Amino acid sequence: MNQQFENQVVLVTGATAGIGYATALAFARQGAQLVVSGRNVAAGNQLLSELRALGAQAEFVQADVCKEDQVSQLIDFCVTRFSRLDIAVNSAGMEGQRGSIMEQTVDSYTAAFNANALGTFLSLKHEMRVMSQQKSGAIVNLSSTMGSRGNALAPMYVASKHAIEGFTKAVALEGCAYNVRVNAVAPGPIATEMLDRIAGGSQNIPMVASTIPMNRIGTPDEVADAILFMASPHASYITGQILSVNGGKTAM
Repeated sequence: MNQQFENQVVLVTGATAGIGYATALAFARQGAQLVVSGRNVAAGNQLLSELRALGAQAEFVQADVCKEDQVSQLIDFCVTRFSRLDIAVNSAGMEGQRGSIMEQTVDSYTAAFNANALGTFLSLKHEMRVMSQQKSGAIVNLSSTMGSRGNALAPMYVASKHAIEGFTKAVALEGCAYNVRVNAVAPGPIATEMLDRIAGGSQNIPMVASTIPMNRIGTPDEVADAILFMASPHASYITGQILSVNGGKTAM
């Protein structure tokens, strides 16, 4: 078994479902020590059992990335438990309220930007606090195909994912002084519960797949593989970049 992350300390936020869940398991299979976080305690404990069954040293911390005190405590826990933080994957987020801009409200704006942009900002702030002192680290944010494109009926999701790509590039430039790389992975349609909600039900997934050049929906494991690559030494000269994982959708 490939153990390229053996003894590396990895934090995955939003780890209790979808891409975050798959990413945590992928790191565990490659020897990482993990702290995983999310708001769903039952799902977090289930993930923790799976990680430990794979032989990983792992801990679950319930945390809301929209709340700075909880994010700060989460990062401090990583350092207290494992003495350092080598890799952080910021995958917590949500799709936001769909509909015309004329139907959006301050509440729908706040919900999407808190979960996606604010959560990424706070995570970056406190991850960099530790990694800048270590003079090493790799951070991977989770963007989306919509982080560089538009969608008429998802203005809050589109705008908040654009913000994540902006944070990625700005913090990557700052991180160069500390030997900290910051990148993002931007998935297209991926087989998750979120996609079912965005598509309006699983019955609409074949229609979504038909819009993709590879004519299929991606899997969480395929996105996890891209995240692991960006976090690995194989990507040692890559920073401030957005890696698209979308079956060719943005090539059109």
